[in-house]
Amino acid sequence: MFKRKLTISDFFLIAVNLVPVFGVWFEGWDARKIFIVYCIETVIVGLVTILKMAGVTLFVQSKHVWNNNGAKSMQSGFFFIIFFIVHYGFFVFVQTQIFFSVTDLNQSAIGFGIYSKIPAMLGHEGRLMVLIFMIYYTAQGLFGFFGSGQYKTISMTRLMMQPYVRIFIQQFIVIIGGMLLAFGAYNLFILVMALTRLSIELFVDLDGLMEKEEKNNLKM
Repeated sequence: MFKRKLTISDFFLIAVNLVPVFGVWFEGWDARKIFIVYCIETVIVGLVTILKMAGVTLFVQSKHVWNNNGAKSMQSGFFFIIFFIVHYGFFVFVQTQIFFSVTDLNQSAIGFGIYSKIPAMLGHEGRLMVLIFMIYYTAQGLFGFFGSGQYKTISMTRLMMQPYVRIFIQQFIVIIGGMLLAFGAYNLFILVMALTRLSIELFVDLDGLMEKEEKNNLKM
């Protein structure tokens, strides 16, 4: 299922992803630091999703259908939130550890200890990109979600699953990016990353595919 036209939000997404490409290619930004920014972006998306789920639970419906391998039951929205924090948090932890290993920016800390080193590892350009992503996803994720009224109709399951698509995209990019970084092709790496992300997010209707899959599960 493919998108037939781009929205205003899509054009903002293009601009946001072209900033690091311009910075690395023409301003001498460190591509490895931008790599970590994309990792932090995954965390930002997760936090925004939690706020969305909390809003739906508090203002629309307190209980939702939980489908556990075909066994359906009604569960509190806060159950979904806790499950998401633990489950998504695990994926983010694994992904960030891979990111740090591939970028090789800091070898003085491992495991959870490396997260305290992130501000220093990012540098000025990395912190700038984190700020840009925070502004974009707050505007697009929260204002767009609640302002459009989507929060009134979306199911908790589909809302919870939306960020996982990004995880899978990022994992694919990590594999390609790791090989390019190993050969020192930093500029090419950041370009491939931006184009791959944009191609999938702009031209594939991921939300539509999830909605279709959800309807198929309900029929079963």
